Amino acid sequence: MNGPRPVRVLIADDDPLLRAGLAVVLETAEGIEVAGQAEDGLRTVELARALRPDVVLMDVRMPGCDGIEATRRLAGVGPRVLVLTTFHHDAYVWGALRAGAAGFLLKRASPERLIDAVHAVAAGEAVLDPAVTRDLLGHLLAAPAPAPAPASAAARDDGGRLAALTAREREVLRLAADGHPNDEIAALLHLAESTVKTHVKRILAKLDVHDRSQAVAAAYRHGLMGPHPYRPPGPGAP
Repeated sequence: MNGPRPVRVLIADDDPLLRAGLAVVLETAEGIEVAGQAEDGLRTVELARALRPDVVLMDVRMPGCDGIEATRRLAGVGPRVLVLTTFHHDAYVWGALRAGAAGFLLKRASPERLIDAVHAVAAGEAVLDPAVTRDLLGHLLAAPAPAPAPASAAARDDGGRLAALTAREREVLRLAADGHPNDEIAALLHLAESTVKTHVKRILAKLDVHDRSQAVAAAYRHGLMGPHPYRPPGPGAP
């Protein structure tokens, strides 16, 4: 009897040695298959459309067409993109999320973390490196507040959708924005993992977004992430 189909991954990086190393890590992992390798953004888009991988491991800085532009060209019609980079500046994070990336992982991540991230992204989850989210949140909280400006209709709609979230859904979104996967959120909130998955589905529906990374971006844009470390409530909270 045949097992489940492996997750097919396209590796995009202009460093051939790094591509080779990533390929070794992924090819030795259970349930993952390396579909191909690309050395720049344009080649990545071409191969992604030709090979139809499940996940693209996307470097940010590549010649010709960078990883963020390549992600933008694949958004909505191609594979899910996991950005893998040495850079964790907020501009790269925002650029990747706005372009449609499903996750952002630093290259210093362990092989085990990388493998888990590939499986999570392929399963429809978002992956945000905790170091990235902490740095981004710190930058946002330290920055001076901008002068108020008239909100666009889209921004008002976005804020209104966030206001529609229940208290529990906000807790789940806060923890997701801090980089916690579903099983960790379940443990922190003393819930079944299936219940957390249900909350995530409702959050995505209420925010009218396709995945968790877009929901997290909305949370940051509209100030849902508070200035103090998040402390989940104890058992029995609604």
